[in-house]
Amino acid sequence: MKFANNMGLDLVEISPKANPPVCNAADYQKLLYQQKKKQKQMKANTVKMVQKEVRFTPNTYDHDYNFKLKHAEKFLKDGAKVKAFVFFKGRTILFKEKGEILLLKLAQDLEDVAKVDQLPKLEGKRMIMLLSPKTSKKN
Repeated sequence: MKFANNMGLDLVEISPKANPPVCNAADYQKLLYQQKKKQKQMKANTVKMVQKEVRFTPNTYDHDYNFKLKHAEKFLKDGAKVKAFVFFKGRTILFKEKGEILLLKLAQDLEDVAKVDQLPKLEGKRMIMLLSPKTSKKN
């Protein structure tokens, strides 16, 4: 402590569990600043996962289905997750089977670029299925 006081620095405990504890003479405020800067840099380098949605109805026609299929494929190739859902409005809730068949058909059509994270599941008026891109080897 005398050494740190003579130099005008703080005594910082590096490893308290060691026997004897390891300490260092350093400017404590500067040390805190460097730790925050390092954490901020690590946070900036993390990959943020984007989730896109594709909405269907139980009576979606082939042209509309193909159009949305191409969009979902583009999203997956760009590296985003896709949340495909069938929205049941009013009495269309009677066609749960149609909605499930539609989502399973989507999963089958996208099997070369996507893997299914969650199989079709009814949540209120929506039947939801989650798809994520297959990991490709980057050179």
